[in-house]
Amino acid sequence: MKKGIERLILSLLCAGTLLWQGTTAEAKSRKPENPAQLRSQYLAHVQETDMPVVQRTTGSLWTPGGTLNDFSTDYKASKLNDTLVILVSVQTTAAQSGDVNSSRAFQTSSAITGLAGDVNTKGLNPLFNANSSTALKGSGATDSSTTFQTSLTARVIAVLPSGNLVVEAQRKIFMNNQHEDVTVRGVVRPGDIGPANTVSSAALGDLEIEMKGKGIISDSTRSPNFLTRALLWLTGF
Repeated sequence: MKKGIERLILSLLCAGTLLWQGTTAEAKSRKPENPAQLRSQYLAHVQETDMPVVQRTTGSLWTPGGTLNDFSTDYKASKLNDTLVILVSVQTTAAQSGDVNSSRAFQTSSAITGLAGDVNTKGLNPLFNANSSTALKGSGATDSSTTFQTSLTARVIAVLPSGNLVVEAQRKIFMNNQHEDVTVRGVVRPGDIGPANTVSSAALGDLEIEMKGKGIISDSTRSPNFLTRALLWLTGF
């Protein structure tokens, strides 16, 4: 019996090693995500959804995009490579609950109360007696909440034909052996930019927020690999 258990553990270790080597080789061969490619894909997506504005013939003083078009122009982001501050405030809450409570009962009985010739029916009763009952009661609830707040300085990476601005903000944080990348992208109307050259994340269309971490915190909170889970299952812990 002991030898059988040892052989089983050895087989699991060998299989896990081979699978880990294959996974490692696949991970090495997989190319990392290219930020330039992700940006081009994002620009292609928002440009497809933006309809071009038909430009009418104007005089020499009122050229499209000229300084005389809007006398209330402020020092705010409006052109390519201009910067503005995005006030990111995202909070989502979802809750759901349900209860089930049902029951069902069934009962029947039959008897012979009399026979011809005044035959005694005492030993025949009850002839048939059956009952059954079913009950079901259950309850469930789910609750999730997400909160993310920060402020980032974004750069205008494209100006759409409608005049809307495509902005992108990136932040890299290296602290205490922990590496975190925060990326925010979105489309904003020039009129939604405040006097202080700031815009709320709620005013951004096609909003994308990405936060990735790598380091001692991520290594401590991520789930163990399949080999560790197999050993924990085998040992009963």
